[in-house]
Amino acid sequence: MRTINLPPYAPTLMESTRAIGYSLEAAIADIIDNSITAQASTINIKFFPVGQPYISILDNGEGMTGDELNVAMQYGSKNPNEERDSNDLGRFGLGLKTASLSQCRKLTVISLKNGELSGRRWDIDYVLQTGEWSLIILEDDEIKQMPQFSELSTYGNGTIVVWQNLDRLIIGEIDFVTSFGLKMDIVREHLSLVFHRFLSGEQGLKKIDIFINNNNVKATDPFLAKKSIQLMDDESIIIREQSVIVRPYILPHTSKLSESEIKELGGKDGLRRKQGFYVYRNKRLLVWATWFRLMRQGELSKLARVQVDIPNSLDDLWALDIKKSTAIPPEEIRKNLGNIIEKISEGSKRTWTYRGKKETDDSKIHIWNRIRTRQNGIIYRINRDYPLLEKLQVISVEAKQLLEQLLLQIEGNLPLNSLYVDLISDERVENEVKISEDATIDILTQLLSGCRNNFEREELLERLVVTEPFLEYKEVINCKFKGAKQNE
Repeated sequence: MRTINLPPYAPTLMESTRAIGYSLEAAIADIIDNSITAQASTINIKFFPVGQPYISILDNGEGMTGDELNVAMQYGSKNPNEERDSNDLGRFGLGLKTASLSQCRKLTVISLKNGELSGRRWDIDYVLQTGEWSLIILEDDEIKQMPQFSELSTYGNGTIVVWQNLDRLIIGEIDFVTSFGLKMDIVREHLSLVFHRFLSGEQGLKKIDIFINNNNVKATDPFLAKKSIQLMDDESIIIREQSVIVRPYILPHTSKLSESEIKELGGKDGLRRKQGFYVYRNKRLLVWATWFRLMRQGELSKLARVQVDIPNSLDDLWALDIKKSTAIPPEEIRKNLGNIIEKISEGSKRTWTYRGKKETDDSKIHIWNRIRTRQNGIIYRINRDYPLLEKLQVISVEAKQLLEQLLLQIEGNLPLNSLYVDLISDERVENEVKISEDATIDILTQLLSGCRNNFEREELLERLVVTEPFLEYKEVINCKFKGAKQNE
């Protein structure tokens, strides 16, 4: 058997890998992965949109020697099948190069480690001239001219990644300065979500701070864990003696959230499109807002979100791509996730349908009754046994007939279409107004004044403590009204 060595033609491969499909935000996230793997605690991103535009990313990580930097700049520097450190966010040994050169034609990396300063550059136009894998080694005076070098020099160790000749970002733009700023706003939102567990300093993780032009990036928690309900205990799925941890959440109903919280949870796409699994690899968010075709995204499941933590040792099973933006669960995990979906979708349905109230609880008296018809339809009826309605029985027969007609008109003309549109829009519906304690006492006093004896009064009080909205003032009823009765 004979073999010949056929290395790829550098200019062709470089130009081809630029078309992998990175967005700007995904490309920057890929660079930050390297910073986190290098144990950085501070990452400062700077962008300059005028003159000779650039993006630079500085970290205070471990840095690299000249030899280590050569390896980092090499295409395919690591075998994706090699066992990695449990905290390593890399995968194919391509991210630094493919992510960077998907956005620019000139990639420069400066690194400082234990006093050794090194600089390397891939310049696609220079590679085109030479036709070779011509990695440029920068001299000290060239290094010192690079953005953020003065900040790097104050660190003991660290690395700067600089993107220049931003051809992919400039092409087709009429007002590049404005569009660049808008794109960096998207980058900020993306990083705040993808790295939210690092930004918040989750227990067991090294906290990191990310800045964009010196402005701090704040964490966006997609589960709003402080307010949400963890529907069930964490479930551990064992594969190859490795654990995949699943943690389901049910978000609070929108009526329980502030406008800023709704915006944080749903963003411009709304809550409906953000439901589903959120898959993390070594605590870094990879894929989110998908049910992996195990169920449809529906209105009643819009409050369900599931955190799935996978280790990097199972990358091959999840079909992780170069951009680390897609992952497909293997069949043995899909089976377990399917069982979890049934539980969480029902929990979301209850929270959404009943707005946080247990309206199926027969021990409470509700204003509205939800009734299933023989044709498997649903109708809503005003509860005729509601205490306030019962007290109107003293009115004349003619008035009773008019009242019944009014109730039927209200029931039959509910603005269901408008209600549906308002509810799925994630805007707060403000109909539920809490009655003050003083107003409640006035209503109760009027109701009790019509009682003919203590037995009737006691019976009414027992009903009121389980009736909306009086049940919220159970202590007031017991102390003020029951106490008053006993003292008579």
